[in-house]
Amino acid sequence: MLHRYDIALAAKMAEASYQGHDNRSLQPSIVRRLDEDDVQAYFLKGNILLIPGSNSIADYVKYNLRIFNIGGKKYQLNDETIEKGHSGTAWHQGFLAHAKVIFDWLKREDVRPDYIIGHSLGAAATQILVRTYGVPGIGFAAPRPQRHKRKIKHAELCLCINRDDDMICDLPSTFHHMGKVHRARAKRSAFGPDHSMKHYKKVIDEQLADGRLKAHWPS
Repeated sequence: MLHRYDIALAAKMAEASYQGHDNRSLQPSIVRRLDEDDVQAYFLKGNILLIPGSNSIADYVKYNLRIFNIGGKKYQLNDETIEKGHSGTAWHQGFLAHAKVIFDWLKREDVRPDYIIGHSLGAAATQILVRTYGVPGIGFAAPRPQRHKRKIKHAELCLCINRDDDMICDLPSTFHHMGKVHRARAKRSAFGPDHSMKHYKKVIDEQLADGRLKAHWPS
């Protein structure tokens, strides 16, 4: 049975993920915490995997900017369902490397998520890991991790919620999103960077109130 989750609550959790253990509302729910190789993630009660986005320059160098096979090293998840030869999917190498750190951590901990929530770089990993585990997920401010535009297994379980004034969601321009993309138009564009969860929470509240966005995913 697939888990359903409240989208507004997921947005609040995605924002709280940047504070992690220092966030009073999130801290009691944290069962396991990953902080390794410039990758952060939280495994919460209810088997929810929460993945924040970039929070350091190292993230950009090692993951966001690593589009192709750089330096002769190619990354793949060990799970056969994600390898190119089995899924037929080629991923952005940096996003895949980031997702692999999380995958390996969950494997060591011997846990599997029932639901995945991520923002920005975490939303790129969310799309890949939804494909891996076959569970629902929501990516806020999601960039494009899929090299070729084709339908792949479990794509219908992934929802990407992107502001239509957030240019990062259209990068890399030659790549594609996985799953359903909800392009949310805010009543007023943010002044300056509009990629943060602060601005996403606002437009999600507007869209929920107007009925343009369903309250839960899967809906």
